[in-house]
Amino acid sequence: MTTTHCPIVVLISGNGSNLQALIDASVHSNFKIAGVISNRPDAIGLERAQRDNIPTRVVDHSQFGSRKEFDLALLKSIEEFSPSLVVLAGFMRILGADFVNHFADRLINIHPSLLPKYPGIGTHQRAIDAGDKEHGVSVHFVTEETDGGPVIAQERVAIRSDDTAATLAARVLEKEHIIYPKVVSWFAAGRLRMAGNHALLDDEVLPPEGVQVGP
Repeated sequence: MTTTHCPIVVLISGNGSNLQALIDASVHSNFKIAGVISNRPDAIGLERAQRDNIPTRVVDHSQFGSRKEFDLALLKSIEEFSPSLVVLAGFMRILGADFVNHFADRLINIHPSLLPKYPGIGTHQRAIDAGDKEHGVSVHFVTEETDGGPVIAQERVAIRSDDTAATLAARVLEKEHIIYPKVVSWFAAGRLRMAGNHALLDDEVLPPEGVQVGP
């Protein structure tokens, strides 16, 4: 039986640890990383991709006069790979409405909080400062609202009394490396889609917090 691998493009800005998790998982999964694109030429994640002979591109945001110009160049670079799914993995640029709408229903992101709590940055310290008992990670479809698209899956992490932002971030990152390849595999298998402003898995509308992964 022939196995068809869903082509994905991964967008990065830095170290690329979630990219590495996707690379490792793709060896025995149903998706293939067709290309990796960074907005920073010095992103370590580019080296990770190159070690595995994955094509890379740099679309340096600092070389464009406006976000719209950057978004258009990024869009054209992505389309060179004809991906079925675009995966944001530590991509630190806000994408404009035209870009998001072009890739509607096939653009996902991972965010280190239990959305809708703590969109944006500094999520680990914000959870500690709020006295939360748990924190975690969310994978969601991308819409025009920053970190506001329908949640696909979450995994929770208990906050310890002696946690710092760094120790909490490290435990959340471990969960990110597990949950992201799993969600990409759901999409590649045709199990996951977005309809309206809802995430559906196996044609069932998911609750606002998505699938709860883990123990």
